[in-house]
Amino acid sequence: MSDAQVGLLTATPLIMLFAGALRAMGVLSTTATVSAIALSVAIAVVLFLTQ
Repeated sequence: MSDAQVGLLTATPLIMLFAGALRAMGVLSTTATVSAIALSVAIAVVLFLTQ
């Protein structure tokens, strides 16, 4: 596993947690939170598979 893949496996859950925390604080709407999580996972999967 390359360094880039390890970085993706580390950063993606952090992005998801950050989006969840922003939702809990009332900063993001539910739609924005779901979109942020879904897109970050999709981007991570594409980048992970192409590394």
